Amino acid sequence: MKKLIQFTLLALILVCGTTQTAEAQYAKGNYNFLDFQQKPYYFGITLGYNKANFKISRSDMFIGNDSINVVNAVSGPGFNLGIVTNLKIGDYFDLRFLPTLSFAGRTLSYTPTRFDANPVNRNIESVFVEMPFHARYKSEPFNDMRLFVIGGVKYSFDVASDARSRQKDDLVKVAPTDFAFEAGMGAQFFFPYFIFSPELKFSYGLGNTLIFDESLDESSIIDKIISRAFTISFHFEG
Repeated sequence: MKKLIQFTLLALILVCGTTQTAEAQYAKGNYNFLDFQQKPYYFGITLGYNKANFKISRSDMFIGNDSINVVNAVSGPGFNLGIVTNLKIGDYFDLRFLPTLSFAGRTLSYTPTRFDANPVNRNIESVFVEMPFHARYKSEPFNDMRLFVIGGVKYSFDVASDARSRQKDDLVKVAPTDFAFEAGMGAQFFFPYFIFSPELKFSYGLGNTLIFDESLDESSIIDKIISRAFTISFHFEG
């Protein structure tokens, strides 16, 4: 009986809250939001700016080498262009698939042991075909705006890797494929004909992308290379 009373009270609270929320949507000026709320799915385009980088783990051979003193990763700018597909799961959750073409630039900087030598930079310019799958949780709307958080995974393939490998044999090589975990946040602004969604997102690689080459000092002193990226995206959906 006690559990039944608790369940009944909880159900009444949820029903009252849902009713008040539905009524409050009109009072809070969610006019454009209500039009999009009726759609089970929608599409759009996304434009973005990215800043890609590497997280480097040094190998045991780094201590014994006599030519390289320091190795660092330097981030570089890039941009994204993609398509948005969004499927609603209830009132607060979405499943999203965003196939994207991403241009990214990253640099490995080596400082020689000689004091009079300048650092040597190895630029790694990539063109990724990315396949992100995200789940999104959205807040209650207010004045045709709502906040959201996202999380998911991404598969990436670097279509420029073959061309880069043929340029020089003495370059550090990274694998063309990568998986990453992604998390971020943003906001939705509902306009009469589209939804504008700025979004901040962080990507963390899940595997080692280094293709180890023992004959190359610049490669042998590194144990792991893990991809990292920060992206500012602007989604236009409707």
